[in-house]
Amino acid sequence: MKVFHGSLVQVGKPEIREPLHTLDYGKGFYTTTSYEQAEAWVKRKMNENRTAVGYVNIYEFDELALEKYNALIFDKPSEEWVDFVMRNRTEKGFLHNYDIVYGPVANDRVYAAFALFEGGILNKQELIKELKAYKLVDQYLFHTEISLQSLTFIKAEEVTR
Repeated sequence: MKVFHGSLVQVGKPEIREPLHTLDYGKGFYTTTSYEQAEAWVKRKMNENRTAVGYVNIYEFDELALEKYNALIFDKPSEEWVDFVMRNRTEKGFLHNYDIVYGPVANDRVYAAFALFEGGILNKQELIKELKAYKLVDQYLFHTEISLQSLTFIKAEEVTR
């Protein structure tokens, strides 16, 4: 299966890096099955950095890795997904032991709903009901060095403004 990673640079050899801020599934290398999502992420980063060029990096993902390695899969928003995302985003020093995590992307609209949940305006069931109404794209987190072996770089496509 093809997966995509948006970046300001070509990433022929993915690596695990410490993030500058908290992320949905923790530190690692993020991809999506949506080319459009990767491209939108690149364009947002290009605007933030006032850069004229970015890249959608394309990989072949060996799906057998989901059976071979320790994988956590969220097919849709659920209480477990909310708890996992919240722990990654709010618990300082939280680490998990999964090699690969798959599930919905918490995009800007989703973050707004999460903020209502954090503020006590929505309870967890209301949050999940709200999120299920959204058309959510997916993401794969490759959290360990060994999990990166399931990705084969195909090419990087240039994105311009």
